[in-house]
Amino acid sequence: MLFISDGYVVDPASGLNGRSNILTRDGRVAEIGPDVRCPDGARKVDASGLTVAPGFVDIHCHFRDPGFTYKEDIHSGALCAAAGGFTTVVCMANTSPAMDSPELVREFMHKAAAEKIEVLTVGAITRGLGGKDLVDMKALLDAGAVGFSDDGKPLMDAGLVLRAMRAAREAMVPLSFHEEDPSLITANGVNATSPHIAEDVLVARDIELALATGAKVNIQHLSSAASVELLRQGKRRGASVFAEVTPHHFSLTEDALRQFGPNAKMNPPLRTEEDRQALIEGLADGTIDCIATDHAPHAAHEKDVPLEKAMSGIIGLETAFALAVTNLVAPGRLSLPELVRKMSLNPARLYGFDRGTLAPGKRADIVVFDTDEEWTVSGTLSKSRNSPFIGSRLKGKVKYTVSGGEIVYEG
Repeated sequence: MLFISDGYVVDPASGLNGRSNILTRDGRVAEIGPDVRCPDGARKVDASGLTVAPGFVDIHCHFRDPGFTYKEDIHSGALCAAAGGFTTVVCMANTSPAMDSPELVREFMHKAAAEKIEVLTVGAITRGLGGKDLVDMKALLDAGAVGFSDDGKPLMDAGLVLRAMRAAREAMVPLSFHEEDPSLITANGVNATSPHIAEDVLVARDIELALATGAKVNIQHLSSAASVELLRQGKRRGASVFAEVTPHHFSLTEDALRQFGPNAKMNPPLRTEEDRQALIEGLADGTIDCIATDHAPHAAHEKDVPLEKAMSGIIGLETAFALAVTNLVAPGRLSLPELVRKMSLNPARLYGFDRGTLAPGKRADIVVFDTDEEWTVSGTLSKSRNSPFIGSRLKGKVKYTVSGGEIVYEG
């Protein structure tokens, strides 16, 4: 048993927004309320002065397993996630080999079962991420996949995307899309040579296909003001289309490349201040549903090279919450309940996970944090250190992460 006392509970799913105690038993929330008492034998966590919320859910991360475990593996990635307040994460399929067979999915899930948080994976949409042949979605779902994505690779065959959407609708699972048309890009990772139109044209296409099929579609790592408006209009027209934004895209602009070089290079690239503000407005008005990290570890030898040769992507699980508090909540752009909704409830609902709430009977996935504590980003639990935020002073600190009623991180 675990007893969390005197915390300020924020649970958008139930509307609870006030001081309460929480008792967990057998991995689930047993009781919640201001009058709940601590029974004998329970471990007690004093959350006075702190906020208590449902554990965060990251629908977009890369743990590099199999094939690239020198960058990250399931265990090191899970440690990073727990330190960031995440109790459920969804890994992408661009491993080596790609996550395109039931055998690979089962092997992944077997490894993931040893971790103290819930580590899940999508399957690839196409075999080998080749963009040509659809995988057997039913077989991958039966093996444990929770959805499908060729993240890292845009799908350029509209007919294939249409077939994938029809199959995903029948299976009642989401498809997540990396939207960058390579024919409009001269060099990736830089706004000047990877312009927003490369994103916009594929976002427009996939909104139309989502409308035509009724499929549930997630636009990954949105970065463009024009794409935010396309999404806004698509939702008004009735498309079952969702979107995620990363902390780095709402925190930084293309100017960061001059300061941080390859550690600020990612796909899609950091864009202009106008784009950044449009992303924040999209979060505020509900156009953008989720905050997702796109945690993308790379080894030093892949980043400590000239910009044009550097791999794209940064780590982000341990800094996501603090960047959101610093750049969204503290300036008054997003309320704390709305932030919890974007980091917990909405990601869970996108995938149909029974997560994102502290209601009695639900899995005891909980994060306890201090929105006022300032801290300097220094070390990381990742195998990689490719982050422009190392050395930054941020506001908002995760103090405890509880997964299935067990404390898995204490900071």
